[in-house]
This record gives sequence, structure tokens and C-alpha cells, in this order.
Amino acid sequence: MLIADLLRHGELEGGVKYRGTVDDPLTPAGRLAMDAVWAKLKGEVDLIVASPLSRCAEPAQEWAAQAGIDCLIDERVMEMRYGAWEGKTSAEIRVEFPGMLDRWRADPSGQRPPGGESPEELRARLTEWWQEARERHDGKRILVVGHSGSLRMLIAIALGAPIVTTRQLDMPYACWSRIAASESHSWLMHHNMRG
Repeated sequence: MLIADLLRHGELEGGVKYRGTVDDPLTPAGRLAMDAVWAKLKGEVDLIVASPLSRCAEPAQEWAAQAGIDCLIDERVMEMRYGAWEGKTSAEIRVEFPGMLDRWRADPSGQRPPGGESPEELRARLTEWWQEARERHDGKRILVVGHSGSLRMLIAIALGAPIVTTRQLDMPYACWSRIAASESHSWLMHHNMRG
């Protein structure tokens, strides 16, 4: 069995925005919230997998070094690419693209931010990663340090649930969840635990 703890990055400088590939730094409080989750997990994790964006990669690499374990940086667990929405607040997106964000938040299936990635493309790259992880890391416990969009989608994949499920999962900063997989199926063990 594979157990995968999922940790969303903490609060970022510059407030709440659709960042995608925008690489804003963590606030001190955001890093402390992530460290609190790691304090609960260290000693139990065999491997860390992280998005290459600094808000995920930097803490992950530091924790792995402290624990003497490997940290794999994998672009497949990066946040969704939001195209023209990147770096914008919800209010700014609503002005520039009337109605689009509200339709997206209701159900992003079949939609795509202008110039960005579709949820189906996000699901495909995460499904590929999850299938590979299940084979390569069977019997291990891993920590995946990622983003709201990518981790919500990973939970939906584990549940065999439709894309709209990603809009029904609350995932605050430093949200900690756990999924697991056996040979035959995968499931959600916990969601939004506290560090």
C-alpha cells in the first residue's frame, strides 16, 4: 500500500490571487504553518515529492535534507496553469472576463482560462503521476507538497470522482490531507487535518 500525505503550501506574499506559475514567496506565517505539519510527519515519511515552485520546493528540500530522505521535484504536481488569469484577484478576473470565473467555480469541466490549461489536461498529468507513484513507491509513505488546484484534483483522481468534485473540497493554506492506494483501488483517508 502507498500512503501519500498531501500538503498545500502556506499563505503567500501579495494576498489571495490566481497564481498558477507565478512564483510569489511564502509569508513567515505561511512557512510556519507548513513547518507545523512537517513536525507531525517527520520520521514517518520515506520520500518527499514537490512542485518546482519555490513555495513548495524550498520547504520540501529543507525538510528532506533534515530527515536524510530524497526530495523529488516533479512538474506534474505543479499548480494548474491559469493563463491570462495568473497574478489576478477574483475581482480583477470578473471585470476582465465577465461570467467566466463564476461558471468555472460552479463546474470547471470542459472550460479553460484564456491561454491556460484545462482541468482535463491537469487531470491527465496528475493521473500519469499518480499511476507511476503507485507502482514506484508501493509500500512507502510519501509527502506531496503542492497547490490547491493540483491537490484537489489528485484527491478527485484517488476517489475516481468527476472534475466538479474539485470545487467541493475546501483547501485552505497549509491544508493537510492523506490518500492511499492498494493494488486495486485508492481512497481518501483524511482531509484538512491540522498541523
